[in-house]
Amino acid sequence: MDMELDPAVEAQLQLSTFKGKFEVTEFVGGVSEKLIAQSTADAGPFDPVPFIKTFEAAVDKLIAVRKDVQAKTEQMEKSVRVSEREYSKKMAELNRGFEAVGSSFSGMESRMNEVSSTAIRIGEQLETVHIERQRAQAAYDIIDYYNQFARGDTSRLDALRKEGRQGRRQVAVLLRRLNTVAKEVDLPTADKTRENIEKYCEKFEKEMLNLFDRCYRKGDPKMMHHCAQTLLEFNGGSSCIQVYVNQHDFFINNVRESKQTEDTVLWNVISDPDTSPPKNERGLTDLFAEIRTTVDTEAQIVKAVFPNPPVVMQVFLQRVFAQSIQQHMEQLLHRATAISDLAYLRVLQLVHIQASTLVEDLKVYELPASGSRLPFEVGDFSRTLGGSSNTGPTTSTTLTAMLETALEELFVPYTEGQRYLERESQSLGTLYSRLLEDFTRYHQIKAPKGKSSMFDRVVNQLSTAAATTSSGGVQTTSAQAANAILRFGGLNSEKNIEEEPVREEDGQLSVDVAEIMLKWHAEAIGRCVELSAPNDVAKNTFALLRVLAEAIVTAYIEEAIETAQARLDAADSKAEPLLQVLSILRTVDLICHLWQQYVNTALLPLASSSVTIRREMLVFNNQTVSRLEGGVNQFMHRLTDMIVSWLLTQLSKQKRNDFKPKNDDISFARVNTEPCVACCDMLEKVRDAAKVNLSGKNLELFLTEIGVSFHSLLLEHLRKFPVSATGGLMLAKDIRMYQDTVSSFGIASLTERFEFIRQLGQVFLLSPEILKSYITENYLGRIEPRLLKPYLAQRSDWGQFEKGFDDSEDIIPADGATADTKSRFGRLSVMMKELESLKMEGLRLSEGISVGIPSLPSSFTGTFSIASRPFSN
Repeated sequence: MDMELDPAVEAQLQLSTFKGKFEVTEFVGGVSEKLIAQSTADAGPFDPVPFIKTFEAAVDKLIAVRKDVQAKTEQMEKSVRVSEREYSKKMAELNRGFEAVGSSFSGMESRMNEVSSTAIRIGEQLETVHIERQRAQAAYDIIDYYNQFARGDTSRLDALRKEGRQGRRQVAVLLRRLNTVAKEVDLPTADKTRENIEKYCEKFEKEMLNLFDRCYRKGDPKMMHHCAQTLLEFNGGSSCIQVYVNQHDFFINNVRESKQTEDTVLWNVISDPDTSPPKNERGLTDLFAEIRTTVDTEAQIVKAVFPNPPVVMQVFLQRVFAQSIQQHMEQLLHRATAISDLAYLRVLQLVHIQASTLVEDLKVYELPASGSRLPFEVGDFSRTLGGSSNTGPTTSTTLTAMLETALEELFVPYTEGQRYLERESQSLGTLYSRLLEDFTRYHQIKAPKGKSSMFDRVVNQLSTAAATTSSGGVQTTSAQAANAILRFGGLNSEKNIEEEPVREEDGQLSVDVAEIMLKWHAEAIGRCVELSAPNDVAKNTFALLRVLAEAIVTAYIEEAIETAQARLDAADSKAEPLLQVLSILRTVDLICHLWQQYVNTALLPLASSSVTIRREMLVFNNQTVSRLEGGVNQFMHRLTDMIVSWLLTQLSKQKRNDFKPKNDDISFARVNTEPCVACCDMLEKVRDAAKVNLSGKNLELFLTEIGVSFHSLLLEHLRKFPVSATGGLMLAKDIRMYQDTVSSFGIASLTERFEFIRQLGQVFLLSPEILKSYITENYLGRIEPRLLKPYLAQRSDWGQFEKGFDDSEDIIPADGATADTKSRFGRLSVMMKELESLKMEGLRLSEGISVGIPSLPSSFTGTFSIASRPFSN
């Protein structure tokens, strides 16, 4: 029998419990909640029966609920299937309906397209007919008006002209067409008719220009625009533009107080090359400021008044450049020309810089092209009867292109051809000649008479160059520069009778002077870049480089070197050499270093656009430096010969018995012989002077040359004097002093050579028994004994052991070390021959410059490198 469930449990078993969120744990807890409470309250043992009965009843109830749910689900599935079948039928019907509608629309669209095509064809035909009708009507009107002019009747045109703005514009178009037709008609009365038309055209144009002028004075932009548009339709509007520009207040007032406030500061310093180039000129600055203000205002007016504003702006600005700017520029250049070439060039550069800035500022006023046409004007008819539709003096160039052209044309008279370059070269020549005037006069006076000096050759070259002219009879750039140097440098063939006395410092080289010359040249190069066409910058830079080389190398450095060498040639051969002349070498080295750095940094980059010119500049620069090095080398050779000659003279004063004294006490009282003291004193002076004025390889080369030459002299000197045992000590003192002095040069090769001299001097002190073994050791061991005989023969006891020495001469030491030494250094006869002819391997200085010391005691023929040469092709 079924057990009745508790109402609370019954509620848990309803269908609603399983809808939504369902938890099994909560469900079981809800069903057994009361049973658990009762079991807990009962103190007896646990009784499962109530639980079993309750859950059995609950399961039965849940099975019944599941059956009900299944039945409802089956019923609903049947309903859904029925609904789906009905929905599918409705969708099929709707699709058939949409397809029918789509096909209807497609048919309608095709029919509409057919109608549209037909309408378009009809429209085009109507437009063609309309155009033909207009052309026919216009042709009829032109013929009618022409016949009226043939009869002298202009009443119809006069009436049309008085109808107002529209009438005047129609008259302008008709007159333009009539004027064109009249030129083509060939009838008996055509000339008279053409004359009547032309007179009426002139009358109409004057009337419109007068109207434009009155409106311009009243400030009526609308009527001005009407007049400009009418004249544009009539003849392109050029006459209207000219009236507007010619009567502009800017040009009327510009015939103005051109002499307002004068820029006295600029004109006082502009010709001073040591001052910076001026950045502005007061009058020019005021003019350009007024131009900027005027153009800014006019751009707005022109845009509002004229139908073709770009053309009007170009005409206006062309007038500004051709009249206002050019007139002021000519005034400035005329005044600068009266001052100096430098002032002229600086003003030219100043105007170019300011004008270029003005052009850049004016480019922002580039106006868009615009044009208007009469509504009744037909293009085809205009081209047929009126030539072309005249809408104004159109231009294919933009405002930017026009401004660039105007700027270029402004400076053409001053820069075309060789004008600028010749003026620049002449200016540099003038400045350099003035700067070197005292220097040149000093060397002209100090140059020895009766001998052609570098100065004489330079004057002769300049005289020849000054007489050179081009094929057109005009002096070349080099000729003008040479003329300037001759004129301002006082280098005329006639000697100045009364001259101011020269000072010694006037003839000395100065790095400051060279820096000034380079500074002036750099300013000229800046102008060259500014004023030259881009394609001419490299060529003009090379031309100015030649001018600089002529001044700083030929007229300055080489002149000083030539005078210094002339002083050496004229000096007394018996007097001490003039070591003071060495000071010129340090200055030459510094100036050449500045020269090369300047060329490398400032000039060569400007020639990068032309490979050919850059290569020519490199060749020219290297040839110039090589020529300068050759002059310095010749000077150094001469100085070296004088020093060696003087040392030889001092050694020749050695007394025959200085190293074979009779009174030993007196001999020992002397520390060194007089020739030794004199030679060492000179060597110290040479060392000190060389270290002050030379550096690097040049210093080493010069001191090596002096040391090697003196070494050769000593070798020859020691073969001439007999030496006693006591005199050997005196000789050793002299040799020691020579060695110490040369060691102070700080050159390792010389130290070894004079160590050999010291060891050679020991052969006069050693006993004969030790001597045989001594000459086979150290440096002497590298020389064949027979080559030492001339020195051993000077020993006072040589006769006592000469025979025994000769017997052992050919004995080769068995010692392996000695044999090894000889194998490394070669036969000693080779070294002795070197000591007699003294050849040294060439030193490598700079790039590609070989420096060598040839056989002595011949003259010094090594190469003197004055500066590194960082140039390459």
